[in-house]
Amino acid sequence: MRKTIIITTIISSIMTSFAQTSKAILYPETRKDATVDDYFGTKVKDPYRWLEDDRSAETAAWVKAENKVTNAYLDQIPFRNQLKERLEKLWNYEKTGAPFIEANFTYYFKNNGLQNQSVLYRKDAAGKESVFLDPNTFSKDGTTSLGEFAFSKDGSKLAYSISEGGSDWRKVIIMDALTKEVLGDTLVDVKFSGLSWKRNEGFYYSSYEKPKGSELSAKTDQHKLYFHKLGTTQKEDKIIFGEDQKRRYVGGSVTEDDRFLVITAATSTYGNELYIQDLSKPESPIVTIVADFNSNNTVMDNDGAQLFIVTDRNAPNKRIVTVDVNNPKPENWKDLIPETTQVLEPATCSGYIFAHYMKDAVSVVKQYDYSGKLLREIQLPGLGSADGFSGKKKDKTVYFKFTNYIMPTTICALEPHSGKSGVYQKSKAEFKTESYETKQVFYTSKDGTRIPMTITHKKGLKLDGKNPTILYGYGGFNISLTPSFSISNAVWMENGGVFAVPNLRGGGEYGKEWHDAGTKLQKQNVFDDFIAAAEYLIAGKYTSSKFLAICGGSNGGLLVGAVMTQRPDLAKVALPAVGVLDMLRYHTFTAGAGWAYDYGTAQDSKQMFEYLKGYSPLHTIKKGVQYLATMVTTGDHDDRVVPAHSFKFVAELQSKQSGNNPVLIRIDVKAGHGAGKSVAATIQENVDIQAFTLFNMGITQLLK
Repeated sequence: MRKTIIITTIISSIMTSFAQTSKAILYPETRKDATVDDYFGTKVKDPYRWLEDDRSAETAAWVKAENKVTNAYLDQIPFRNQLKERLEKLWNYEKTGAPFIEANFTYYFKNNGLQNQSVLYRKDAAGKESVFLDPNTFSKDGTTSLGEFAFSKDGSKLAYSISEGGSDWRKVIIMDALTKEVLGDTLVDVKFSGLSWKRNEGFYYSSYEKPKGSELSAKTDQHKLYFHKLGTTQKEDKIIFGEDQKRRYVGGSVTEDDRFLVITAATSTYGNELYIQDLSKPESPIVTIVADFNSNNTVMDNDGAQLFIVTDRNAPNKRIVTVDVNNPKPENWKDLIPETTQVLEPATCSGYIFAHYMKDAVSVVKQYDYSGKLLREIQLPGLGSADGFSGKKKDKTVYFKFTNYIMPTTICALEPHSGKSGVYQKSKAEFKTESYETKQVFYTSKDGTRIPMTITHKKGLKLDGKNPTILYGYGGFNISLTPSFSISNAVWMENGGVFAVPNLRGGGEYGKEWHDAGTKLQKQNVFDDFIAAAEYLIAGKYTSSKFLAICGGSNGGLLVGAVMTQRPDLAKVALPAVGVLDMLRYHTFTAGAGWAYDYGTAQDSKQMFEYLKGYSPLHTIKKGVQYLATMVTTGDHDDRVVPAHSFKFVAELQSKQSGNNPVLIRIDVKAGHGAGKSVAATIQENVDIQAFTLFNMGITQLLK
């Protein structure tokens, strides 16, 4: 469950109310069956269980029928094409990524503007540019995307994964990076995997056994780490870890000096065991560093036998410790960079440590040497999000990206020895930063907790309660929402819209304690924080309930689903995307059981079952209530949060909705949880969401 793309809308003039322009919607008739589950003596009906079967002809027919209704509804919106033209125009500018060096080549990603997938280019020592790898050639419709990729240590070999139709199941292709010749067979059925080379011999990757039943929804819970040796078949790949130890998530990476294999193993999305193997000694054993799941731990780097570990063990905001690999247990750890009051996320490059801190969700970066001496604080272009600062020890330049809600992403270059930095690549987006303002406010949640929220809009905004406003939230899995620029935001704000992002509990903005305050039996805190954010915006006359839309994706889709069922009076429009909406069965699909640290499961206890049922969006819909105008979005190939969540929620909501507010579902075909989605599909999805939102706020004509 990764952080999803922020969905935004575009403001326009107010004409007539939706009730005056809408027609009665004839939804497809969704069959109900007699499925009932027993939880601690409580019978719970699940009449749409059949929609969980993503391989059935009946489910496929239902998807087709629902999409037909949704498309017919969207087709009636008069400004939909105009909105698409505007988004495409602003989206159409060249985007270039930060460069990195492999062998004698400089590589970088570039998109000419509307290419479905960004292209990997390279320049040789003479500066001649050529296309190295073009994902747009992977499929005709742009639905096959590039996933992970890794060069061998000398840059002569490349392994890269591809995702077809947005699925988390990947194929891995190996090529000679000098000649671009494909080497050996393609690896198949690889999932939730990094790629890490051991010299030029081969690489480590992770996957599950192919499940019985549907590969898009069947449960997967035993991850294994493999080593693929070049010149051999996948069937010969050696299992390194996970055959005898049942772990849901396993990863392996080789240190830059090729000396150690570092293994992480976890049963949930928080807490991991940590292991290490000395690759310089043949048949050396795998040594345990951390033997429990009570903390997050990663080996950041090593200097010979000295390990540098990032951990939140006895340090909720994280610290960096050092330890000798010959005696690596936690009791021997020594602080190198101690915990502070701010959350730490470090990176290494050019022989230095760059400690990235979050201060109220805004970046602060400090540079240290490997003895733990503070050298300087890096001067950033402003208040916002800095990302990068990672690379090889021999790199002479450190690159990082900087952005905020009104500053398009800029690539900066840092000279690490002097600390001097400057702009390397300025964004070519057509956006006038000086015409907008973004500010952070703090509001009080239901239980008195102080919550930060960033509000962004055009300068001179009139606070009259009539500004269409998007309130976007997530609140889970230790994920932090930090300022970032998007074209959709630009289109929204250039026409006077308000965009607000609260940093809810459950996220990682203030460390482990902030995360834990939004988990399990405290999950309601997240919803209360979001509701309080909406009430703050309404009280301040930024907007009103008639002009407020709530949106979020994945865990944020759960957030929207819970809030819209708890407070149907709060807003006008609900936009739950790829959401976790059936809290009683989420853990039965794919790797969903790994989310139990945040949610708990209905099997844990009667108390946990009752708590989950009490906020589960699917199970809290009541007949006769007028819920928000709702458009659920999902993908038919989403094998992370399976589309059955959205299918069942919409079927239930359509059957019980009172009043004229529409309940629609937009189901992308050959699309997954969001990663790798083509530019064309992304633009069209934004257009449809924006058009739906504005139309239901009573808008029939755009200002532009």
